[in-house]
Formats: sequence, C-alpha cells, structure tokens
Amino acid sequence: MFNIHPLFFFILGAILGSFFMVVGLRLPKQMPFVNARSCCDHCQYQLRWFDNIPIVSYIYLRGKCRKCKTRIHPLHVVAEIITGILFTVSYYHIGLQWEIIISLLLTSLLVIICISDFIYMVIPNKLLLFFLPIFIILRLLLPLDPWWSMFTGAAIGFGIIFLIILISRGGMGAGDMKLLGLAGIVLGVEKIILAFFLACIIGSVISIVLLSVHLIQRNKPFPFGPFIAIGILISYFYGDSLINWYLQYFI
Repeated sequence: MFNIHPLFFFILGAILGSFFMVVGLRLPKQMPFVNARSCCDHCQYQLRWFDNIPIVSYIYLRGKCRKCKTRIHPLHVVAEIITGILFTVSYYHIGLQWEIIISLLLTSLLVIICISDFIYMVIPNKLLLFFLPIFIILRLLLPLDPWWSMFTGAAIGFGIIFLIILISRGGMGAGDMKLLGLAGIVLGVEKIILAFFLACIIGSVISIVLLSVHLIQRNKPFPFGPFIAIGILISYFYGDSLINWYLQYFI
C-alpha cells in the first residue's frame, strides 16, 4: 500500500473547509451554494480565484474584503484550518483504508453542522438526510462488530436526547437528537454513549467558563451541536482507548 504525505490531507481539508463554510452559512437560509460564486457578505463583491485560496488569501488580505475592506469573519479561516487538521488526523489514525471514507465524510458533516449551529443555532434537516443513506450504505459495507450495532447505536443516540427533550420540555433541540442518532450509525452503541457523555462534560465546562466571563447569559439559548460534534470526533478516533482505560481502572 502506497503512502500519501499528510500535507495532502491538510490541503484537501482546508480547500473543502472553505466550501463547508459556504454550505454552513447558506443552507439554513435556503440559499444556493453549489454553483453560486463566493462574494463579500457586505458589498457583494464577487471573489476571484486568488481571493479564495484557503488560509493564504485570508492572511494576505489581512482578514478584510479586497474591495470594501470590511473585516471577514475569522470563522472562515478557522473552518479551513480545523478541517485541514481533522483530515490529517483521520489519515494518521486510519491510514489508506476504506474506513477513511467514513472518517472524512463524518468530519465534513460535523464541520458544516458546527458552523450552522454556531451562527444560526440550526442543524439543517436536509444536511442530515443527505448523509443518512450514505452512512447506512457505508456501514453495511464496512460493518461494526457486531454489524447490527449501527442500528442500536442510532436508536440509543436518538433516544437519549429524545428522553431529555421530554423530561426537560425542550431543554435540547430536535436537531441535536437527529445528529446523535445519525452518528450512532457510524459509532455503534458504546461509542455513541461515550460521545454524548463527552459532549455533556465539554459543554458544561465551556459554558461555565463563558458564563464566568459574561460572554453568554444564563437561561439564554446556547448551541449544543458543536459540543456533540467534538464528543463524536473524540469518541470516533479515541473511543476504544478511552473505553479500555475506563474498564481497566474503574471496573
């Protein structure tokens, strides 16, 4: 099996991360994103190809529109860098195996969801429905052990947040429920439970920090999707090690 330099996956991730940013911003607003050209959100200046070079263009333009000099939201370059890093991590952990297809698709989905939920507090149904049959087919071709864990994982992921919504009367969103259910197809039973546990811990810690510095307000809606995404990725890449560590030292 031949090797590919990790830089290839970082560049690929950065390029796609730029596209994912467009999808995350436009899909919730029912705007076209496939054939539509990128433009400045402020002056509608259509960006040329050299304005769209991931990371490099942002640095060269000093984070401002070439025409109107309005500051470009730093989330653009953050999405490019993070996607590049996550694609590289996928390659390091999985290598050139068929499973890397699932890994890169899962990463792509979660990056778009983080952008959409962070900006609009919305996890688009169209996005989840697009990836649903893809993950089902791929998991049937690249099964978990046991193979039916994909279905029980989906049911548990969906059911956990469904119960929370019932008990708390809307404490979490339906988008979070569908996302965790979809991720259960990829992760299986044990890892989807771990993903939710990690999401709750990480979300609680970050929320406490943000409350303490008054960046968010108590009893105000706060997107939980990004924390679920972080929990899913940690569980996907490191779930086996974390579960084995827990069983070894606590059971």
